[in-house]
Amino acid sequence: MKRLFTSESVTSGHPDKLCDLISDSVLDAYLAIDPTARVALETVASKNQIFLTGEITSNAQVDIEKIVRDTIQSIGYLGADIDLDYKTCNVSYNISQQSSDIAMGVNNSYEDKNGLNIDSEGAGDQGLMFGFACDETEDLMPLPISLAHKLAARLEEVRKKKIISELGPDGKVQVTVEYDNDKPSRIHTVVISTQHTDKISLVDLRQKIIKNVIDYVIPSELLDSKTKYYINPTGRFVIGGPLGDSGLTGRKIIVDTYGGYSRHGGGAFSGKDPTKVDRSASYIARFIAKNIVANGLATKCELQLSYAIGVAKPLSIYVDTFGTGKFSDEELIKIVKDNFDLTPRGIINYLDLQKPIYAKTTNYGHFGKPDLPWEKIIELKY
Repeated sequence: MKRLFTSESVTSGHPDKLCDLISDSVLDAYLAIDPTARVALETVASKNQIFLTGEITSNAQVDIEKIVRDTIQSIGYLGADIDLDYKTCNVSYNISQQSSDIAMGVNNSYEDKNGLNIDSEGAGDQGLMFGFACDETEDLMPLPISLAHKLAARLEEVRKKKIISELGPDGKVQVTVEYDNDKPSRIHTVVISTQHTDKISLVDLRQKIIKNVIDYVIPSELLDSKTKYYINPTGRFVIGGPLGDSGLTGRKIIVDTYGGYSRHGGGAFSGKDPTKVDRSASYIARFIAKNIVANGLATKCELQLSYAIGVAKPLSIYVDTFGTGKFSDEELIKIVKDNFDLTPRGIINYLDLQKPIYAKTTNYGHFGKPDLPWEKIIELKY
């Protein structure tokens, strides 16, 4: 049986990703000084304006405006006429401390208060988180999102290295993979929309993108004469970034995870310290799912965790191996419980999450990058 599946990625200059990177860069700055900092920071980007809001509880002194301007510059936004100017844009913020009601539940868990002998912080919010892995790629990610991220990253690389000097920071990529009997067989469609200057024709741009981006990234055996290419299908993309479209932290949650291939709990990651289980529990869920596949216990695995605010232990653990498991899903849940402490403190300690590592997660997915702690492979005991 044949089917099609599509995933997308965006460049670091996409307005939403600009906001994610600002939020994560501020988070890293606090964690570098104060590993126990509580941060929940949202960024909004609009016409030459950046606004930050949220809660930060820390004794660290951080120059937030400098971080904002340095981040904008690092992406390559240099002119307010076509996108955003790091020098002249207006930067403002309205930041308070974490609510005492939330802090009360996070600092001392429900279990600790009720004599259940669990010395751990409670979860920073209620919610459900998913982790996923499959054997379609070396990094155990679904092929559509893996290729979309690689194309988006290459699009940024050719811009910064001036291999295609006419490109701007803003861009989006979409990849449709054709599956045959649940196995990737070919690339059906590639869509790339990239900001550019007026100095390049659409014909020239399309030729350069196919040669230097698509053919560079996608294995030739996956491309054929029927593969469709849509390069800047509107015909023009000069005005980009926040000048063309507003940006907001946390609006690319499917890009950040599995490209829609797996379910999503709904919580965003960027700008949140690891006491927020939206982030930390999603990371440990990916770690567990990946290691179930890497240890040969399944070829595809989805894991769900759920939490209540102020409660340390997860309310539920769910595993689905889609009929590919070496053991039953119930047996795998027991293996998970036997191997991992899934309280917020247990996750933070196991993955060493109170470090300034988050800015490098922001772009091209939070999963599938081998240098991140939740991507390491271990030997599971069972």
